[in-house]
Amino acid sequence: MDVSARLVTVPLAETFTIARSSQDDVELCQIEIRHEGRSGFGEAAPIDRYGESASSARDYVEEHADALGDDPFALDEIFARLPRREFAARAAIDAALHDLCGKLAGVPVWRLLGLRRAGPPTSWTVWLGDPDDMARRAEKAAPRFQRLKLKLGGGDALDAERVRAVQAVTDRPLQVDVNEAWSLGEALEYLPQMEIQYCEQPLRADDPDGPELKQRSPVPIYVDEDCHTLEDVARCAERAHGINIKLAKSGGIREAVRMAHAARGLGLGVMLGCMVESGLSIAAGATVASLCDHVDLDGNLLLAYDPWPGVEFTDGGVQLPSNEPGLGVREAVPDPR
Repeated sequence: MDVSARLVTVPLAETFTIARSSQDDVELCQIEIRHEGRSGFGEAAPIDRYGESASSARDYVEEHADALGDDPFALDEIFARLPRREFAARAAIDAALHDLCGKLAGVPVWRLLGLRRAGPPTSWTVWLGDPDDMARRAEKAAPRFQRLKLKLGGGDALDAERVRAVQAVTDRPLQVDVNEAWSLGEALEYLPQMEIQYCEQPLRADDPDGPELKQRSPVPIYVDEDCHTLEDVARCAERAHGINIKLAKSGGIREAVRMAHAARGLGLGVMLGCMVESGLSIAAGATVASLCDHVDLDGNLLLAYDPWPGVEFTDGGVQLPSNEPGLGVREAVPDPR
């Protein structure tokens, strides 16, 4: 198989802010794997918190291209040969191989996996701002989305007010994501004041207070930064009611499926998340959405334009994978901006 990788930068529609950072664009690494006249495509949306970048993803793909061999269906053997690091790059390789296998077999990836096509509706992320601003943006988004996820962790004692401000303008179910910004005391102060479906990653990863918060929280706790791969799932059961699986953290579709089944075996809820990424990555995530209780696949909807359209955003708010072979997305004509 022949492999190539390139870096692309895509602008966001608006500045995206969470507790620890803001961004106006996103740099991605997109790869192509060619075999028997067909091409499979995948995308790395690296997480800088874990020391990964688009450039390091490209270097990983180029360094280990020969390890892919000549059989795209030999997925277990291929990933056994690849070093377990640069998980966003591994996710790009995984997506490209699934895309290629689907095209060679003539079926969409979700069917290749034996899964249902549709998962739960995606939430829309209301990024961190002052309460009135978040309420305005939530009210604008509510007609299109069945669920809203609020970014909290402003460090200004206004997080409960942010939730109340949004609740005043919409009756959509709310979820919150704190991105590790609270202490145990803050979590136990804020959470009883919030009418929400769940709270995502209120404490820092590996916080020793995690098990106590799970026992005392009035709402379910889901962990994101605490949970990367299958190896983390059992440990997360001690500190959370559910896990957030992201392909960019786990290394791809195959690992995500394993994590979802392991979580179910431990009685944990399952959420599927994403990074700010194009429809190429969202298409890969959407193939496993039916395994999950909650879905947050709005990364492509945050962009000024999507360079890889093909995922269908339905009237019900579901990001529906394509019925075309493979991932079913196609690279669009470059945006003039």
